[in-house]
Amino acid sequence: MNGSSMLPPNRFKRALAAGQVQIGFWLGLESPLATEIAAGSGFDWLLLDMEHTGVDTSGVVEHLRAARGSPAEMLVRVPSLDVVMVKRLLDLGVRSFMFPSIVDAGQARTAVAATRYPPLGIRGVSGTNRANNFARDPNYQRGYMDEQCVVLQIESRPAVIAITEIGAVEGVDALFIGPNDMAASMGIFGQPNAGEVNAVVEDALVRIRATGKAPGVLNFDVARATALIAMGYRMLAVGSDVSLLARRSEELRQHFPGTQANA
Repeated sequence: MNGSSMLPPNRFKRALAAGQVQIGFWLGLESPLATEIAAGSGFDWLLLDMEHTGVDTSGVVEHLRAARGSPAEMLVRVPSLDVVMVKRLLDLGVRSFMFPSIVDAGQARTAVAATRYPPLGIRGVSGTNRANNFARDPNYQRGYMDEQCVVLQIESRPAVIAITEIGAVEGVDALFIGPNDMAASMGIFGQPNAGEVNAVVEDALVRIRATGKAPGVLNFDVARATALIAMGYRMLAVGSDVSLLARRSEELRQHFPGTQANA
């Protein structure tokens, strides 16, 4: 435990700071049971997606409970840069966040400020909440920042160009490339592995590494993800519960032709 608080150490945050590869898994099924299963699979981190699912703040705590006891760090991707939602999630016990579609240093500073109490930020104060073990952790306010992790998504060419300024913001731990949105912003929707996108992903890596922040990216193709690790990416999302269920169920069905339900 950390010296000033009852909070367990954020091994994921420390591993990224040390330049270690951290392999993660996306959660989009909105099922705490699926989260519990994934939490036991040996991933370094899990990402609960609120941006593209129906998960709301009241449901997040069930996923936190489902992953409790797992060494995997639970990140939550918020739907947008909404400081009120961040405040509520912090009080529920979320400590690692992914913010989508960050395009400049001003947004980066707002994201970090949303996770900090004054005078370092703008987080509202609740004396008794799940994060501080219902006021049973007397040193929470002194130690909570040591265990917080802030990951910002870079999802467009203007954001890539602004990486130097975004990465200079104190309190940012990692910059994470979103290839699907990047492709869409480049006019090649649905082609996250296109050559043009790969070139931007590689350019972004150079820019991120120059800031000293951990570089992250999503790619569900094993060969490509392995290549991205070799290039220097350190935070990799390599699969999701939704895609795994969809693709594996389709693959399984193909073994039994001639009995299609709609035939």
